[in-house]
Amino acid sequence: MRRRIFEIVPGASVWIVLLGLVLLSWRAPVFVAIFIILYDFHWILKTIYLSIHLRIAFARMRKNLKVDWLERVRETGKPWEDIYHLVVLPMYKEPLDLVRDSVKSLLDANYPKENLLVVLALEERGGDEDQVTGSKILEEFSGVFGGFLITTHPKDLYGEIPGKGSNETWATQRAIEKLIRPRDIFVERTLVSVFDIDTRPGKEYFGILTYHFLTADHPTRSSYQPIPLFTNNIHDVPALARLIGFSASFWQFMQQAREERLTTFSSHSMPLKALIEVGFWNTDIVSEDSRIFFQCLNHYNGDWRTVPLHYPIYMDAVSGSGFVNAMRNLYKQQRRWAWGVENFVYILENFWPNKRLTLKKKMFWTASLLDGFLTWSTGSFIIFLFGWLPNVFGGNAFYLTVLSYNLPRVTGVLLNLALIGIIASAILSFSFLPPRVSLGRKRHLYLIWYFLQWALVPVTFICFSAMPALDAQTRMMLGGRFRLGFWKTPKERMQYHSTI
Repeated sequence: MRRRIFEIVPGASVWIVLLGLVLLSWRAPVFVAIFIILYDFHWILKTIYLSIHLRIAFARMRKNLKVDWLERVRETGKPWEDIYHLVVLPMYKEPLDLVRDSVKSLLDANYPKENLLVVLALEERGGDEDQVTGSKILEEFSGVFGGFLITTHPKDLYGEIPGKGSNETWATQRAIEKLIRPRDIFVERTLVSVFDIDTRPGKEYFGILTYHFLTADHPTRSSYQPIPLFTNNIHDVPALARLIGFSASFWQFMQQAREERLTTFSSHSMPLKALIEVGFWNTDIVSEDSRIFFQCLNHYNGDWRTVPLHYPIYMDAVSGSGFVNAMRNLYKQQRRWAWGVENFVYILENFWPNKRLTLKKKMFWTASLLDGFLTWSTGSFIIFLFGWLPNVFGGNAFYLTVLSYNLPRVTGVLLNLALIGIIASAILSFSFLPPRVSLGRKRHLYLIWYFLQWALVPVTFICFSAMPALDAQTRMMLGGRFRLGFWKTPKERMQYHSTI
């Protein structure tokens, strides 16, 4: 019963805000008008604040891309030769070329290959096709790394749901048995990097990861988070998918500059010893990538943090066979990300009973997650749509007031100010574009269209950010058959690598 109450809180809060504003626009339009003006003003200030963090993180990443991090590791004077990197690549019904490109990107790393242990984690549900892919990859890459292992996660194991978390947990446990223990590799000196199968780490990724592990204040009590750039196939996806991809990357830039709020997301790294001690990734949830942070934070009674690497990994933006299918996939991906609201329930169930976790941390993460998911679901509606509610529902008594006359003008000015931030983001995003050699003389026209597509930001944020978030939180509130399971994002791979 208590869990159901916790699951209802986020969705109920969202609907109270949205329906409350509609109702109050009829009964108390003055209050709603003032609220919307203040909210828009708050949003402008927050945009400026986050934009500063975005540019700070971007500058740090540009600087880090120019460093030979393996050389920096050597310069520390600390023993590093026995630090191993276990790279886990969960896959399910992926094309051979995509898998090959991702594994090949590990060979391009400026790091000793004998210190890389690679696991290609297949699913039994993937059938013969995935087994054939695994066999071909094993034949091609066996012997080029310190260890290479193919695992097959059995289907229908008790207490599991089909998904990335259950697969990578199975794969990591097999890797310990077959790669780590037989070679007497110290788990205390092993870092696990779990990558989506489309992930291509930057050339210096394992160097900068090792450097931070050697120099961090709490190396064995930290996760390590790179910046995901969804640019592998950026030229081959619809404009709305590009905007969502860049928005996700920009958010990660901002979080990298706000370490106190940074959690793990998608592809990330962490110490193997800690992973073993917390019981690996949960096998019965959708959002295992962010949950592992909260598992560690609770297990170690608050002594856990996420170290920002300020270094990119390159991933795929959402695609599909045709525009409609791509948009459907984009919506489902965002809804799956928004299902991370299940971490709010985890915090209420585990943080608050933990007497060794400080009240400050309990309150910070409870408020942070509730505020984040509430804003995700309601912010775009309030900013882009709800400004007209008081004038429509407020009646003649409100319509004839000075406030009614000035409301659209004030909100219009504030939105125009926000447009400056959108233009700045559009300009910054040009730095992420990989070359598209097939354009030839049409390149300038393409870049003009690429710039103009940012005018679609309001539509994108409402339809492919706020709505799927509202969908996910409503499903959790309703429970039962409305709950979400894991959904694998279909992706396509282009041939050009991202550069900055």
